[in-house]
Amino acid sequence: MPTVEKSIDVNVPISTAYNQWTQFESFPHFLAGVDSITQLDDKNTHWKVTVGGVTREFDATITEQHPDERVAWKSTDGETHAGVVTFHRLADDKTRVTVQLDWKPESFVEKVGAVLQIDDAQISKSVNDFKDYIESQGAESGAWRGDIDRPSDATGR
Repeated sequence: MPTVEKSIDVNVPISTAYNQWTQFESFPHFLAGVDSITQLDDKNTHWKVTVGGVTREFDATITEQHPDERVAWKSTDGETHAGVVTFHRLADDKTRVTVQLDWKPESFVEKVGAVLQIDDAQISKSVNDFKDYIESQGAESGAWRGDIDRPSDATGR
C-alpha cells in the first residue's frame, strides 16, 4: 500500500489551521481529486473522489481526533485508504501541517500512478492549495473541536 507524506508551513495560528481541517465539506476547495465530502455525523463522512479519470465513492470514519494536534481517519467501505493530519505550532502565527495518506491502488491507472509517484505530486499540490486557501481566508470557515480517542484495539490509524 503506497504511503505519501507531505508537510507545509502555513502562516496562521495552529487553532485556525486545525479548525479549517475539521471542515471536511470544504476539502474540494484545496484537495485535488476530492469532488465532495458529506459529514454524516461527528465521526463519519461520505467521500466522492476522482483520480486518473476514475470516480469512486466511499465512507470513512474518524478514528482519532484531538484539537490542535491530529485528525486520523480510515475508509470503512469502497476505496481502501487511511490518513492522518498533524499540526505543530511553530510560532503564534505559524503552523506546520503534515499529511500522511496510505491507499491501495485499485485500477491499472491508479497502480501506474503510484509507481510514477503521481500521488506524491497530487498531495504536494493539495497541501500547497491548503496553505493558499487558509492564508487567503485569514480565518477558518468553521470548527469542530470534539475529541475522539483512538480505538482500544489500535486498528485505527
